[in-house]
Amino acid sequence: MLISLENVTHIYEQEKSVRALSNINLKIDKNEFIGLVGHTGSGKSTLVQLFNGLIKPSRGKVLVNNIDITAKRVSLKNIRQIIGLVFQYPEHQLFEETIYKDIAFGPINLGLSKDDIIERVKEALGLVELDYNSYKDRSPFDLSGGQQRRVAIAGVLAMKPRVLILDEPSAGLDPEGRKNLMKLLRHLHRDYKVTIILISHIMEEIARLATRVIVLDKGEIMLDGSPKEVFAHKEELKKMSLNIPEITKILIKLKERGLDVRTDIFDINQAKKEILTALRGNRNVD
Repeated sequence: MLISLENVTHIYEQEKSVRALSNINLKIDKNEFIGLVGHTGSGKSTLVQLFNGLIKPSRGKVLVNNIDITAKRVSLKNIRQIIGLVFQYPEHQLFEETIYKDIAFGPINLGLSKDDIIERVKEALGLVELDYNSYKDRSPFDLSGGQQRRVAIAGVLAMKPRVLILDEPSAGLDPEGRKNLMKLLRHLHRDYKVTIILISHIMEEIARLATRVIVLDKGEIMLDGSPKEVFAHKEELKKMSLNIPEITKILIKLKERGLDVRTDIFDINQAKKEILTALRGNRNVD
């Protein structure tokens, strides 16, 4: 098992003993695409920071590749080669004078040769669709916001993580920027077999990309299953101040009005075909 949490509880003692997570048991396997959802304060960010040892649980175990990363003398440097974490607004993490230096920072710390570092920077820039020769000597601070975000993500990808965690990565991006980012995540998951853990409040992103959805509420896992299974619990999600994808809402409304359509479709083109097919066979919809 790639990541395993056993009876994990985390309490922020400095914040008047705020319990962020309660008795979490969770297993994440290789090549999963997990959508992690929950309202603000549900424990999402705390949970993913446990995965690579940024914080330690108050109780319980966190295992990565069957290694208890909460144990003494565990090399968190090695763990963070396996698990890459992209924070919300990752462009705020940029700090070097050139794009090359920023992306090369991690590989340099791994002690790689100069040639290997160059190859990693080239590959990482290619993955985020930025040309190596055109961008390597530019300052990351002269780029657009969307380009800065891609450079920041490239810096994590240059470490070749087996798990990529992204905390609201499309926040603040325009529709084209969000589309390009989702295309990248799909590519990494499908073609590079990277396990993706995506935190997002945009349910359409989760529904289209995730193979598994985990719902947190008040520090506990409330739902865990396929998008079809999880989004079927619309009333429970509503009680947790969460929504279902807009296309799902439309399909449910149409079904309530007598149109014989499936309500477990999350792709807009598939939904269009489903609606047109149903309309051809049913002319008595209100």
